[in-house]
Amino acid sequence: MKAWRMLRRAVLTPNRSATKVDVRGFHVKSESARELFEKVGDSFLDGYAAAAGATRNADITPELSGLSTQFRGFAFEGAAMAYAIRDALHPLGGRLVARYLAGPGDPHLYMAYVGVGWAMARLPRARWSTLHAPDPVLKWLVLDGYGFHQTYFRTSRYAHGQQNHARFPWPAGDRRGYATRAIDQGIGRAMWFVAGGDVTEVTRRINGFAEPRRADLWSGTGLAASYAGSVGEEDLARLRRSAGRYAPDLAQGSAFAAGARVRAGLVVPHTDLATGVLCGMTAAEASAVTDEELPSAADDAGETPAYEIWRTRVARRLTSRVGS
Repeated sequence: MKAWRMLRRAVLTPNRSATKVDVRGFHVKSESARELFEKVGDSFLDGYAAAAGATRNADITPELSGLSTQFRGFAFEGAAMAYAIRDALHPLGGRLVARYLAGPGDPHLYMAYVGVGWAMARLPRARWSTLHAPDPVLKWLVLDGYGFHQTYFRTSRYAHGQQNHARFPWPAGDRRGYATRAIDQGIGRAMWFVAGGDVTEVTRRINGFAEPRRADLWSGTGLAASYAGSVGEEDLARLRRSAGRYAPDLAQGSAFAAGARVRAGLVVPHTDLATGVLCGMTAAEASAVTDEELPSAADDAGETPAYEIWRTRVARRLTSRVGS
């Protein structure tokens, strides 16, 4: 049985070289930034490999809990991707993601939904129906994950070519056309990695997109700059100034990063530094804003998805702190 788990782990886990900055062709600001972003990729694959070979959810907990606080969230994101892939490989669809979200994935709920989006990007469309994302508010994080994956691995098309999905077939039956915006939020998050954490480079890239897309791109960048990091106070201040009138969107993304880290108990010094500059408050305070403004499932019945209502409320709360 152990041999089968090891084989499944080896077969399903992507090659680690795919996360190397040189392989991806990303901008390199500094060696320290390169090392950090490659450690993020390695941590994601640590989580993926653990879940790819696991028989029970409990099997992954000791392995992932040993990772550093700074990178552990990425591992739990990777685990969600692996479980979603395994669910899709099951002829009738599996229940691994459902059990994961109800168990060790719960503290990492936001990252787990994003990880399911990574799986979406690797699966044929015919298997998207197996994806488990039951929360009507958080389901859009799946498309954030999809947008991140596509920009990270199809950089020429998504970052340079500015791919835009006018229509997207998931979630099925959605009448509101919000998918393209959620994907753009993931593109903006990945742009921080593509730009190597270089404020000048990420600003140049975002400003090259059509104006209606920039608010979502800045939001994603704010999330990545706050969750993954790689810059100090001076660069964060430059990032805020560069965002200009999108500073509230940048702050909203930063607050969401704080919410993810606070929920998982993974706050690191950079989290407080980033939210202090981008949100004008501590990580705990920014996380509290996201909790206070979280809409209910009932708010999802109108023309505006509850997830976008949430983002708008958070950005509005932070506007007085960061300007507009």
